[in-house]
Amino acid sequence: MTPPPEAEIVYGRNPVRELLAAGRRTVHEVWALEQLRDEDWLRAARPKPRQRAELGRACGSSDHQGVVAFVDPYPYASTAEVLAGDGPVVCLDGAQDPRNLGAICRVADGAGAVGLVIGRRGSPGVTPTVCKASAGAVEHMRVAQVDSINGFLGEARDRGRAIIGADPGGSADFRSGVIPREVVLVLGSEGAGLRPKVTAACDRLVRIPMGGRVASLNISVAAALLLYEAGRPASYR
Repeated sequence: MTPPPEAEIVYGRNPVRELLAAGRRTVHEVWALEQLRDEDWLRAARPKPRQRAELGRACGSSDHQGVVAFVDPYPYASTAEVLAGDGPVVCLDGAQDPRNLGAICRVADGAGAVGLVIGRRGSPGVTPTVCKASAGAVEHMRVAQVDSINGFLGEARDRGRAIIGADPGGSADFRSGVIPREVVLVLGSEGAGLRPKVTAACDRLVRIPMGGRVASLNISVAAALLLYEAGRPASYR
């Protein structure tokens, strides 16, 4: 069977493993190095044997770790599905690096976030690179694309969620107990941060104190700190 022209690629051991475990996408075909085909997690997918160079050409990367899957396009969620969950939501206002997006998906899944919201424009979307950088976590995560970040924030507020943005000039230390569990955490782009209109739409801005010489953390590290603070039990606050 030849994968359909619209098929997307997922590559790497953990991404393909989580793809198969999640079961959210139709898997048309799996290619793998001969020595991997009989591993327990992969055997049921009946991978076709391929040489390392063939795998690299298929996914456009040498970082495939011996396995490539041809799958249906990523199943984006609706904002209603994201907001229906119990726990924090991450909203990215202009983050453009696919590796950062993947790392944030991995952190969000690990911290118990219920979803991630990204702009339809100005964001890479869920690409093979994002899948790889997330170590497969994106296959379990509800990710929604929106035309308007501010429109989504208004919808979230109407559903009773606090809107808290991360900004170096924020009025509150992120550790001061101001981040509730049912929150939308808004992070800006890697260079410019939050746009003014998005900043104005936040209920509060929090800062992550920096004790060294650089002005800020990588966006995925910032997301991790804020998400784990949101999930911190009240008795520890």
